[in-house]
Amino acid sequence: MTLDVQFMPGPEFAAAADRDDPFAGFRDRFHIPQIPAGGDAVYFTGNSLGLQPRTAREYINAELDDWARLGVEGHLHAHHPWLPYHEFVTGSLARLVGAKPIEVVAMNSLTVNLHLLMVSFYRPTPERCKIVIEKGAFPSDQYAVESQIKVWSSAFRRLSGEVGPAKAGTPNDGTPSLIELTPRDGEATLRTEDILELIEREGESIALILLGGVNYYTGQAFDMAAITEVGHSKGCVVGFDLAHAAGNLELKLHDWDVDFAAWCSYKYLNSGPGGIAGIFVHERHARSFDLPRFAGWWGHDKATRFLMGPEFVPLAGAEGWQLSNPPIFQLAALRASLEIFDEATMPRLRAKSERLTCYLEYLLGQIATDRIEVITPADPQQRGCQLSIRVRDADKQIFDAITARGVFADWREPDVIRVAPVPLYNSFSDVFRFSEVIGEALR
Repeated sequence: MTLDVQFMPGPEFAAAADRDDPFAGFRDRFHIPQIPAGGDAVYFTGNSLGLQPRTAREYINAELDDWARLGVEGHLHAHHPWLPYHEFVTGSLARLVGAKPIEVVAMNSLTVNLHLLMVSFYRPTPERCKIVIEKGAFPSDQYAVESQIKVWSSAFRRLSGEVGPAKAGTPNDGTPSLIELTPRDGEATLRTEDILELIEREGESIALILLGGVNYYTGQAFDMAAITEVGHSKGCVVGFDLAHAAGNLELKLHDWDVDFAAWCSYKYLNSGPGGIAGIFVHERHARSFDLPRFAGWWGHDKATRFLMGPEFVPLAGAEGWQLSNPPIFQLAALRASLEIFDEATMPRLRAKSERLTCYLEYLLGQIATDRIEVITPADPQQRGCQLSIRVRDADKQIFDAITARGVFADWREPDVIRVAPVPLYNSFSDVFRFSEVIGEALR
């Protein structure tokens, strides 16, 4: 813990910190789940599903009303016309991830977007064919990259006249393969110097580096700027899955020169279950129309889209990767949340987040037991708001015990409880209550 903050162990500190919190009023703009005995639950699972903004219902109902009132004419004459509706969130998304408006678009779901982007940016050759991910990446990322590798491996084998099934992760023999970044023995997270050293060593054979901005299990935030810089110096394409980073970290994707990124919006961005995802494609690729891509009519040039011509003419920028017209109700929910982010701003949210999570770390350190270990890096620059707590010699009973006491947390096998105090709607008193509950459960 490196913040210059003097914490105190009692509830008085939490109450005073909440009184001084400039974001205290933002909590009232979300629906907080209630516990059976009455009162707010301790909701620490914004890293899985963010809470509902109170305006989301109003915004969705407005679109339902326009649909009832206008039918198809809502595409042009709704209060927020549906035809350009995705553009209403573009500016907010750009500010959120540190991008230019031409570099972002809301579309599809996360893994679909990763596949679409890899079609364009994973272009293996016999000399440069590997993909780098972190071992223990979110399983969907693992499945996606392995399936891309299998498709390319099969193509390479057909071209060489070989037969038989291809396997992902084979040694480098001129066919696509996978490199998994692994922590050192006895450590739970990766060291930045080890990541960069591997890229330096293997870079000539790496086609794509695709890491999570924040690892879902450990909560480790990667140094995306340094990874991108070293990756580019070796000729690699660099992309990130920002599912646990968007709305959690202060991002500067354009300035960091990241090639592409994708994220979901139902975690820290509070767009609701299955909410629409988003992508970033750096401006320098905006008019790279020779990049292969899977095409759909919503990515077609707007001026001629409705002429229904046979030839696909992609839009410049991230919009050119769109396939279909987007879901309006999902966009309405996302718009409700992004308006709050615009008001709060990520730099200010991040400052509170660091303090809130460091306070949680401090209180966990006050619990008189050696059974718990925080496996998330202690350095606030290497994590978001999530802490992953390893409970030694535990089974899921301890998680069930804190759940019964009104805590919404997250269990990951075999022995980790993930908790995420979100600065938009969590309080210092939430953190103190959680520390009391888990302390009692451990005792």
